[in-house]
Amino acid sequence: MPALMHGTMPLTARLQPWMNELVQDPQLCQKLISEYGSPLNLHNFDSMAENITELRDAAAEYEIDFQIYLARKANKTLGAIDKARAEGCGVDVASFHELDQCLKRGLSAESLIVTAAVKSRALLELAVANNVVLSLDNIDEVEELLDITGAADKPVQVALRLASDQPEIPATRFGLQAGAWLEYLSGSEAKESIEVVGAHFHLNGYSGEQRALVIQESLEFVDKLNEAGHEVKFVDMGGGIPMSYLDDSQQWNGFWEALAELPEGDESITWKSDRLGANGPNASKAVYPYHQPLIRGQWLRQILSTQSADGKQTVAQMLRERRIQLRCEPGRSLLDGCGLTLAEVAFTKTRSDSVALVGLHMNRTQCRSTSADFLVDPILIKTAQQPVRDSADYSGFLVGAYCIEEELILRRRFEFPQGVAKGDLVAFPNTGGYLMHIIESASHQLPLAKNLRWEKDQWIPDGIDDIHLS
Repeated sequence: MPALMHGTMPLTARLQPWMNELVQDPQLCQKLISEYGSPLNLHNFDSMAENITELRDAAAEYEIDFQIYLARKANKTLGAIDKARAEGCGVDVASFHELDQCLKRGLSAESLIVTAAVKSRALLELAVANNVVLSLDNIDEVEELLDITGAADKPVQVALRLASDQPEIPATRFGLQAGAWLEYLSGSEAKESIEVVGAHFHLNGYSGEQRALVIQESLEFVDKLNEAGHEVKFVDMGGGIPMSYLDDSQQWNGFWEALAELPEGDESITWKSDRLGANGPNASKAVYPYHQPLIRGQWLRQILSTQSADGKQTVAQMLRERRIQLRCEPGRSLLDGCGLTLAEVAFTKTRSDSVALVGLHMNRTQCRSTSADFLVDPILIKTAQQPVRDSADYSGFLVGAYCIEEELILRRRFEFPQGVAKGDLVAFPNTGGYLMHIIESASHQLPLAKNLRWEKDQWIPDGIDDIHLS
């Protein structure tokens, strides 16, 4: 079936079967929007099991001890943590409320880790009270933790977040270098109150080569911690496990090639000829790499098969020799195929210079991460009751509800071969990981999007929207 909407330079989404079924049922989509409002986040977590299995199968080939912790910050729904628990995964939490909700959903202390970049005292106290491992980032955090534990009967289990010393690894705000941690532990009473059970690191980007390098560095750190009397059980390499939103590499590369050649002021591809931070797919730091050839299982195999600098062992062999569990904290790649966002068309009009605009009942924070744009084509669902104006060759931009000039839902230009009208719906595919919730805003006192999940052959409220945070 021909696309009713596509980018001037198309970037065609890879869709799960449930997404295809949904967008081909306009009556159901309109019913859901009428009942729950626009925009609306829809979740079907069946794909999570496949994504988990793909990673586990790769680890099993190398006979390593391996565990997955869903990055809760990637999707706030209760359904996501329920699915992770059902699949035997842990959950990585980044706030008091994330931890509190996981505990109330029945997750055990062993299946949780707190990795928040900044930890409130309430979060530290909740983790200590429930024996949840804390990934510690800095000395001030340790000191506050020691103040909380006081004369505790037993040490608090922690992981130490490692900032790499390797010259190949970009500088990071997360963690401390191994020398700083070892010096602190040797010169303080902290070792009497904390039990170091893990080494943890966070790397920006998606490089398997960099992760293999820092896993090796972490294992050297583990050796020194164990020599100092600790019993380290795991190395946690954090998130950043790649996925791919698009199947067509030619579309992806062609988009960047066309954008690089776009004359200044030409809006045939992007709003105000926005370069989105780069002139090519390899140079771009401003957007997620929406097409990647090496994802999940194959990416993990690459890491585990990496040879040490002396060529004597692979990463997998080093882990096995030390009996160290490898952990990871995927968000986006675990939630691949699990979410879709629906929004209703509010109006069509032209900008003062005659450029066509399509207004949606949503704002730009409701389909965006920290990336400069979401580079996947939405899907138009024809549900409008009134006649379509300018039905032939309608071409323009999606704009949102915030009262600012740059309130673009997406910054690319879109074509509507059969037109678009007030009341139609737009579906944004595969938004379950980070794109729905990570920066969503209720500015102007506009309500946040409701969240539904597919359960027992029906769409039901997730429950997260009924929790009032204080």
